[in-house]
Amino acid sequence: MTTDGAALRVVLATNNPGKVREFRRLLEPLGVAAVTPAELGLRLEVEEDGASYAENALKKAQAYADAAGMPALADDSGIEVDALGGGPGMHSARFGGPGLDDAGRTALLLERLKGVPAELRMARYRAVVAVAWPGTAGREPALFEGVEEGTIAEAPRGERGFGYDPVFIPAEGQRDGRVRTQAEFSDEEKDAISHRAKAVRAAARWLREVGA
Repeated sequence: MTTDGAALRVVLATNNPGKVREFRRLLEPLGVAAVTPAELGLRLEVEEDGASYAENALKKAQAYADAAGMPALADDSGIEVDALGGGPGMHSARFGGPGLDDAGRTALLLERLKGVPAELRMARYRAVVAVAWPGTAGREPALFEGVEEGTIAEAPRGERGFGYDPVFIPAEGQRDGRVRTQAEFSDEEKDAISHRAKAVRAAARWLREVGA
């Protein structure tokens, strides 16, 4: 554990603006300062060809840790829809091919679920966060997982969040007679329940214990 109160520093294995904002909101209150590859002048492409979220997260974290010479934090995440056999899952960010943006992937997901009744639209967000050190540090990487249960809406709603948030209705979004998608949640509400928040907070607390 650190003794001087200084923030630990980690490089994020992403330049995705939505993820960067979430990571910083979650990490900084827990005393972990996050820097992006762009801020370090790093340009790195890591092929996500692992057989699991954990493999992909570990691969990215280790590559960025080695390139930056400092601890790195990476996540691999996806949305798992029961009616699609758990898909798109690990392929969520590439669902439909490289020509689609978030809105296009969301539209494709809704098209695949056309005609599926509300009671069969169960889904969940899953995130696995990996923390790794440069190979010369001789420290083993660590993994943390977070899951958020919900259902898929029939049409997008809301302007917040990113990815599939406009069509994902968290279990917590179906209370008090209201039904809200995650894109209709405030940042504070989302950070209290999201899959990524659960995994990132666990990683940050662990980092504060072991020191970076």
